[in-house]
Amino acid sequence: MSLRTDHPLAELRDLRVEVDGRALVDGVRLRVLPGRVTALVGASGSGKTTTGLALLGEFPPGAHVTGEVRLTRDGPVGHVPQHPAAVLNPARRAGALLDDLARLRVRHLPRGQRRPAARALVLRALADAQLPDGEALVRRYPHQLSGGQQQRLVLAQALLLGARVIVADEPTTGQDALTKSRVVDQLAALAARGIAVVLLSHDLDVVRALADDVLVLRAGRVVESGPSERLWLAPRHAWTRELLDARRPPAGARPAPDTGRPPALRVRDLTARHHGAVALRAPELTLHPGTSLAVVGRSGSGKTTLARCLAGLHRDHDGEILLDGTPLPRSLRHRTRAQLAAVQYVFQDVRAAFDEHRPVLDQVARTAVRLRGTDPAAAREEALTTLTRLGLPPDLPHRWPARLSGGELQRAALARALLARPRVLICDEITSGLDTVTRRGILDVLAGLLREREDLSLVLVTHDLDTARLADHVAVLDAGELVEQGPAHRVLTHPRHPFTVSLTRTTAHQETGTRP
Repeated sequence: MSLRTDHPLAELRDLRVEVDGRALVDGVRLRVLPGRVTALVGASGSGKTTTGLALLGEFPPGAHVTGEVRLTRDGPVGHVPQHPAAVLNPARRAGALLDDLARLRVRHLPRGQRRPAARALVLRALADAQLPDGEALVRRYPHQLSGGQQQRLVLAQALLLGARVIVADEPTTGQDALTKSRVVDQLAALAARGIAVVLLSHDLDVVRALADDVLVLRAGRVVESGPSERLWLAPRHAWTRELLDARRPPAGARPAPDTGRPPALRVRDLTARHHGAVALRAPELTLHPGTSLAVVGRSGSGKTTLARCLAGLHRDHDGEILLDGTPLPRSLRHRTRAQLAAVQYVFQDVRAAFDEHRPVLDQVARTAVRLRGTDPAAAREEALTTLTRLGLPPDLPHRWPARLSGGELQRAALARALLARPRVLICDEITSGLDTVTRRGILDVLAGLLREREDLSLVLVTHDLDTARLADHVAVLDAGELVEQGPAHRVLTHPRHPFTVSLTRTTAHQETGTRP
């Protein structure tokens, strides 16, 4: 039972944060109550993270701040960032900082009792963060932990500090339905102990399952707020309705593809390894021209390993990958220019895939110059035409990558791959971390590409079954094994393997806001 009172643990009153004359948030009011989960939702750039970090007293460099940030003295505000590895020291074992924090809390004990008392506090914090295998985990380094384990480790650090408020920034980004369910349980358990949770999220299914109250932000302002269920059943603002309407991608209205043509890509007896250990087995996969394949599974199941093998980015594998019946070299370094152009990869971390010191247009055009031998001036013209067709205003491509939003940069990455005129386009979690409206726009772009180019095939690596429903076929990976594949409608509505059944059931519960 949640320990709830009307006395806020933290409060924002008419918060305005301005940088270089532009308001990042404007007039935001927020009351953070013990035992309640308050969600901030909105598109990228709406002010969610700025608002959340304000509770920690953190603001962008050079920010002009007005309004009030009020915190009680009941404990610090904990922060679980979207990318927890960025706040973990790669040179220290997972338990090192936890031990440091615990020792501060047992200094009042006699010296002989401090070490066992500190270790007991560490293990209790790990258990509260849903890391029950604490004894083994504290001996590992951050890089030896999964993303979910890193996230829970940062949460354990906040709990050891005695945090009464936890700001969780996009805790389910890039996670499959089963992992999302565990994150929801974890945050709900914190609220049940009287801890206030501030959830920053684009994942409206998770928000519905977890949040008591919701604030909808747009361009730095709160356009609607209220109890979670009321916003779902009777949204009052047009932007809230647009976010909710964009949750589900459109039903596949594309006519059934012609699979009578020879396969564009075929995988035979693929066994991939990481550091000598088998990471993936895929006996047979086939992709026909004009069709799309969704590769789904939980984090660590081998989805990205498969995609990287196809693109020549992971060469430690046996078996064959054939393009139009011809085996592709394992490493892209040994592939011809035509083979490099034929199989193009769009990365999940789109910002890391661009040089931050060169205009986007130059980087997009470079693909046509390198892989097709196009004249630089003609390549720039083709790049600008492609970027405009994908929905970018004409002035944006001339900017540096940092000046584009995540959705805009993702379209630029698609354009760069398309300038190679590929036969196979591999998209690795490219809608992960995007709000529902931007995600819908990217998926519409991909569907349009398949309609326009009959020779193009698409591989969608995704944790999201709604995205997978847009594909013609689905391949399901679990623990490195290809456990099920077939037409998307059949696999997602009448799954045969127990893992696929579990995945679809958990997704259905999240969509309806119920618990499994």
